[in-house]
Amino acid sequence: MALNKSMHARNRYKDKPPDFAYLAGKYPEFQQHVQTTLTGRVSLNFKDPEAVRALTCTLLKEDFGLTIDIPVERLIPTVPLRLNYIHWVEDLIGHQDADKQVLRRGIDIGTGASCIYPLLGATLNGWYFLATEVDDMCFNYAKKNVEQNNLSDLIKVVKVPQKTLLMDALKEESEIIYDFCMCNPPFFANQLEAKGVNSRNPRRPPPSSVNTGGITEIMAEGGELEFVKRIIHDSLQLKKRLRWYSCMLGKKCSLAPLKEELRIQGVPKVTHTEFCQGRTMRWALAWSFYDDVQVPSPPSKRRKLEKPRKPITFMVLASTVKELSIKAAAMGWDAVEAIAVVRAWVEKILTDLKVQHKRVPCGKDEVSLFVTAIENSWIHLRRKKRERIRQLRELPRASEDILQAMEEEKNSQKSMSNNSDCENPKTEDSEMGFVAPDEDVHLAAGDELTEESDAKEEHSEPVKEEETEAKQAETSLGKGSSNAKEEPCPSEEASNLTVEKEQSPKEASRCFLFKCLMNVKKEGNDVLVEMHWVEGQNRDLMNQLCTYLRNQILRLVAS
Repeated sequence: MALNKSMHARNRYKDKPPDFAYLAGKYPEFQQHVQTTLTGRVSLNFKDPEAVRALTCTLLKEDFGLTIDIPVERLIPTVPLRLNYIHWVEDLIGHQDADKQVLRRGIDIGTGASCIYPLLGATLNGWYFLATEVDDMCFNYAKKNVEQNNLSDLIKVVKVPQKTLLMDALKEESEIIYDFCMCNPPFFANQLEAKGVNSRNPRRPPPSSVNTGGITEIMAEGGELEFVKRIIHDSLQLKKRLRWYSCMLGKKCSLAPLKEELRIQGVPKVTHTEFCQGRTMRWALAWSFYDDVQVPSPPSKRRKLEKPRKPITFMVLASTVKELSIKAAAMGWDAVEAIAVVRAWVEKILTDLKVQHKRVPCGKDEVSLFVTAIENSWIHLRRKKRERIRQLRELPRASEDILQAMEEEKNSQKSMSNNSDCENPKTEDSEMGFVAPDEDVHLAAGDELTEESDAKEEHSEPVKEEETEAKQAETSLGKGSSNAKEEPCPSEEASNLTVEKEQSPKEASRCFLFKCLMNVKKEGNDVLVEMHWVEGQNRDLMNQLCTYLRNQILRLVAS
């Protein structure tokens, strides 16, 4: 059974498939359909509808205590698949977490001759079912199967007209709120589709089991896509009469257009899943108009979350650690041990990059930092520096007369403010209000110098051309810094930086590139640095930062 490992976690057949040899020895009606190979292996011919029916009836009797009759001319359900659907509905309605004494109500649209979903739901969980059926033969068999299992108090089978789904079935029970509905819709639009013509990929192997079922069970106008769209249309009118609407799908290609239809209709809660069993795979879609329902994660997302992610790492060799220790001692740091030395340099590099970081508790013989990157400050540093130099050169300059007049005006304002300070002590708010107009642009210009010097430190081997440009820029900045500070209309660059300075830390922290946990620990005589992804926009950004940290540490030693 190739797909059994992907069955629902609570499916009893996931780790323990049916033992055909045991069942054949216990049930004579099943024994006549099994074959024993020369090696003693017991098998079943799944292309024989009589054999499939015998297996379904035997499993229901053995594992659930249910006795049913199914006509071979109608759909013969497979038990593991139906059990997967039941367990998924349990997840949707929170059956595992809720009070088991609370009566849950469900609707089975097109219950079939076996009435298998209501029988399983009532037997396993004590659910109440309203089971609808349009076919006379299926209706009669379903009623008989309910009665002979003494479940008439929990399962009500009703005969409904053709093309009836939910609206007409709920006319008589207008006051009841149902927890869910289930449906195994007709998969095919016509006979050709049912036979696999133009509907099955030619590269796929042929079906391993027989396709049974009456016309109304396997075919409908427009196939499963249009059938489920009709259920969606009914749900838009019923809305909160049911907490969850759900349908099984036979073709994966039906999933995307149905989800798009629900999106267009503004349905707030939508999820889907996969049913894996044997060599057969099915899909299911569920939606709800309730805001308080818990939405199970789709299987693809769940697998992605469960998949262990390896950290991004780099190694700092013992010889490199020794050189870093010498440099740390020269700077007056008290870091002695290898881990402390590497951690100190990593923290300095992160601080220079303006990447937020804080130490967090960790195990013995290691150091952990929680890193939050707000902006990408570790790539294209040379290009950014040249751009800043170019912008500094383009800062407008005022004439000498204007500068002198502005200086006199500023001095008079300062003397007035000093006099007012003596009379009225400033509060913190008034202090901020007075200093801000002059200080903001001054900080902006100062930042240019700080960032420029940081860029110099980060690149130990600058190009001569860049050095010349930097000196020219410093000269122009020395001559024009007072202009930038005192001009009534600062440049766009300076004003943008001012706005950034005025943003509160809380506003800045709302948007981040990524968060990661960095561990620094001993690996023999060397030091290992690990970066574990936590959350964010792009894992590649963490990879870039890791590469930058490694290169900067190597440059420190090389210089």
